[in-house]
Amino acid sequence: MAIQRKLLNEQLTQQELETWLWKAADILRGAVRPERYSSYVLPLLFFKRLSDVYQEEFEEALRKYKSEKVARESFVHKLANIPKGCLWDDIRKETKDVGGKLNDILGEIAKANAELDGVINRADFNKPEEIPADRLVKLIEHFSQKKLGNRKVPPDVLGNVYEYLLKQFNEEAPAKAGEFYTPREVVRAMVEILDPDEGSEIYDPCAGTGGMLIVSHYHLLSKKKEPQRLFLYGQEINAETCAIARMNVILHGLQAEIRQGDTLADPKFLEGNSLRKFDFLLANPMWNQDGYRDAMENDRLGRFPYGIAPASSADWGWSRVNGIG
Repeated sequence: MAIQRKLLNEQLTQQELETWLWKAADILRGAVRPERYSSYVLPLLFFKRLSDVYQEEFEEALRKYKSEKVARESFVHKLANIPKGCLWDDIRKETKDVGGKLNDILGEIAKANAELDGVINRADFNKPEEIPADRLVKLIEHFSQKKLGNRKVPPDVLGNVYEYLLKQFNEEAPAKAGEFYTPREVVRAMVEILDPDEGSEIYDPCAGTGGMLIVSHYHLLSKKKEPQRLFLYGQEINAETCAIARMNVILHGLQAEIRQGDTLADPKFLEGNSLRKFDFLLANPMWNQDGYRDAMENDRLGRFPYGIAPASSADWGWSRVNGIG
């Protein structure tokens, strides 16, 4: 009995999780295009985490308050509120139209958590031509093998595993992933050079998967400082990549304000009619973008008083994307 309790409470190692989760990609191999692996694997991982954490919090509150009603109250649940009938086990009960039901469940979770709208419900799982129904069922059953609540997987471990998956997806389909994934060795070097401190505000105008912001957090942690006193902001042009970044931040147990939109044409961080200023700007912009001549010539914020970048490449335009305090 003691051995069973130990196995039940024993935390999963990062290596175990990496090996297990990468097998999810193997389930999709041959039936789903490699560049679409992340579109399905990452939201399912995110949903499983939210559901398992919710279930842990519910059970703990039920023991404490002896009331199911109280155990479902929002003050009990720190990560997300999961409506009744929308837990992971609820999708496992479905035998028909699994993709449609999964879309419905993720949509209901998004309605109950405004900050997750456009994040957890971005992928369409009801497209058999993109992800065959039998592969989706196998994927769900694969994720059902392990519990991903805080008792089994601390946020930092799961966040690191999420980063591992991003790296693997980058290697699997580099043409797409290279647009949003910067090797973490490069990110760490940039953060080390800037060396942000407690109280700093850090902004990434092309946030990708959020790596610059997350590594900045762990930089302070490694120096035995308070990373909660680091303020993180980002903007990302691609809606799907922005959703990945927000999931990444949440799975790491962090807080960051990441907005979706084109930083060059429509910056989202403003103070009145001016750009908001930050202490540090960390970025790896997309290079050789064209089509921004009109946006620069008619910029409402006056960011380009010394001239504009050539029509064929907006590279030099990135030097004016936001103010530095």
